[in-house]
Amino acid sequence: MNIPLMSLTPSEFLDEADEGGIILDVRAPLEFEDDHIPSATSFPLFDDEERAIIGTIYKQKSKEAAIDKGLEIIGPKMAALARKGRDIFDAQTSRKPLLIHCWRGGMRSQSVAWLLRTSEIPVKLLEGGYKAYRSYARRMYDEPLNLAILGGLTGSAKTEVISELDAVDCERVLDLEGLAMHFGSAFGNLEGHKQPTSRHFSNLLFAELRKIDAWGSNPRPIWVENESRTIGKVNLPEPFFTQMLNSTCFEMSRTNADRVNHLVNMYGDIDKKLLADAFERISPKLGGQHSKAAIEFLDSDDLTSAAEIALVYYDKTYNHGLKKRPNMNRVTVDCMNLSPFECAQHLSEFLTNYLKK
Repeated sequence: MNIPLMSLTPSEFLDEADEGGIILDVRAPLEFEDDHIPSATSFPLFDDEERAIIGTIYKQKSKEAAIDKGLEIIGPKMAALARKGRDIFDAQTSRKPLLIHCWRGGMRSQSVAWLLRTSEIPVKLLEGGYKAYRSYARRMYDEPLNLAILGGLTGSAKTEVISELDAVDCERVLDLEGLAMHFGSAFGNLEGHKQPTSRHFSNLLFAELRKIDAWGSNPRPIWVENESRTIGKVNLPEPFFTQMLNSTCFEMSRTNADRVNHLVNMYGDIDKKLLADAFERISPKLGGQHSKAAIEFLDSDDLTSAAEIALVYYDKTYNHGLKKRPNMNRVTVDCMNLSPFECAQHLSEFLTNYLKK
């Protein structure tokens, strides 16, 4: 194949993926698991053990010795890798070049590119590798974003309202809790879903921002739920969180009954032992007597009374968080006695009128 091997900038690489190109991440499986470009397919040149062996030889002997060991490992796998690449390429209806990257755009991606090109499979490389992609994503987080923060006390159904706003034609949304696999509280991950690493969450968020054309010319803000700096064990990218703090927050005003009913509907089918454990975790701040009472209500299937106690804790936590954000512009929106769908419709209309001021 005499066609020159083309290398793409991170922006060009992602644009090609958006148009149907398949990204092959040739790093080791553990590297991929920790964080990766969200649309990428794992296509490791070396498994985790092989990568560790080569790395040890590189450190203890020399680069040349490590290369020799790498070639020794690759040799028996070349035919299988080429077949796998062929299968991926042939499965495309568009038959676009495969998009390849490793960590720095070095020997691993170059080797896979050579092998696939030798097998008459067109490929393109990510210039600078995954490291360049990460640098590009971090730079983009510094670019201004037009955000509308959705606030409200715990139980206001913010996550559900965000989902309903996503169905409104003129609105764009970011579901941070969905990306983080956590509802952002002591009760936020009772079923033990595995959260992404903070680095991979950053990748997922960046992919969503690109998907909704966050840096385009659309003058309408993007709805995003009011969150703290962390969601469970996931840290929000600092530049993004700073922009959230500097954006207007639309605070939903809800009745206590609205909030209690939402919590009961949300957690009513959860194992009561998991709920009791969550109350135990917040006992130091809730107070031992209140925590004990809440657990007794759970034991007697009185979820409403347990939820009312939980709201005492969360209201204190929320108000404490507000004190840390004294400069945030806050606008109250009356959403009392409305369903999440009705809240979304009302918020959309409210935002339209607010932007006209």
